[in-house]
Amino acid sequence: MEVRRLRILREFSDRGSVGAVADALKLTPSAVSQQLKVLARESGIALLEQDGRGVRLTDAGRALVLRADEVIAAVDRAQDEMASRRGTSVGSVRVAMFPSATALVLPRLLTVMREGGIEIVATDIDLTYPEAPDLLPDHDLVLTHRDERAPALASPRVTVEPLMREPIDVVVPPGHRLADQRTVAVDDLADEDWISVRGGFPVDDVLLSLATVTGVQPRITHRINDFTAIEALVAAGHGIALLPRFAVRNPEVVRLVLSGVRAARQYDLVHRPDALRRPAIRSVAEGLREVVTTWSG
Repeated sequence: MEVRRLRILREFSDRGSVGAVADALKLTPSAVSQQLKVLARESGIALLEQDGRGVRLTDAGRALVLRADEVIAAVDRAQDEMASRRGTSVGSVRVAMFPSATALVLPRLLTVMREGGIEIVATDIDLTYPEAPDLLPDHDLVLTHRDERAPALASPRVTVEPLMREPIDVVVPPGHRLADQRTVAVDDLADEDWISVRGGFPVDDVLLSLATVTGVQPRITHRINDFTAIEALVAAGHGIALLPRFAVRNPEVVRLVLSGVRAARQYDLVHRPDALRRPAIRSVAEGLREVVTTWSG
């Protein structure tokens, strides 16, 4: 079996369609289909089956993808080692982060990595936690987040490493009836106008958890994923919000600690199981661990 064809099979598993693989690899759909057919002949078993108008992996295809991950990882490590022996660059490390982590973590990470001579190509992408593995075909490391009560991702093709717990606080405008307090009980927030993020993101998950505790459905007036915009709306008196502690920047809002309840988001580092065996990727992961120790939840 050729490694090139195994890569195409893995791309199909990751991207879900022949057309998407063709776009990613700059091939024609017919070329992708042909290579997958050749791989099936080489393996002696059907790897794809019809699924409506498209195709999907068979059980044998999914099993071969797991082995393809191992083979491709070994080849990539060999290429890295040969590049190191030649004294040439092993390339850059592709990192995806959710936007507020990009603002918090990326500047320090780039500084740390610059000292080690490693280049990072960073992208901010606002996806829900279950969607994080979808980024792995195009990124070596994905920094994502979830409500601390939510279960971690579980897949034989994905490794999840918890990095940091960030408390979530209440922010209110100056002059609010609670603004003179340092802490606030959940029951005191039952009759408020809330500004929240879109559903499926950790802050909204926490708000729903508070609703369960109080038995009162929150009155959400706006849903905005940009924390800077949320802070501006709160400062102008258009509602209150839950925000991650280290994301609060606007000096015009008042931050209150929730009492009697644990509310936080968990930072998780997501990558392929063998990714950290590549020196450059491992160094960036170590850099992330070093950077997040600056904060504690």
